[in-house]
Amino acid sequence: MPKMKSVKGAVKRFKVKKNGTVKRGTAFRSHILTKQDAGTRRKQNAPKVIAKVDEKNVKAMIN
Repeated sequence: MPKMKSVKGAVKRFKVKKNGTVKRGTAFRSHILTKQDAGTRRKQNAPKVIAKVDEKNVKAMIN
């Protein structure tokens, strides 16, 4: 039986923390940030965690 391959796009986007939750990035952070107000940019710096219902699928992708 061949090994399951991890989804490389998911490996680049998600990291599993020590407590088992999965970190993710934030959208709209790459360029043209001058159009966003300062509060929006500041909130995008905060760490984000994926929803509990998606954790099983993401962990299976990044195995």
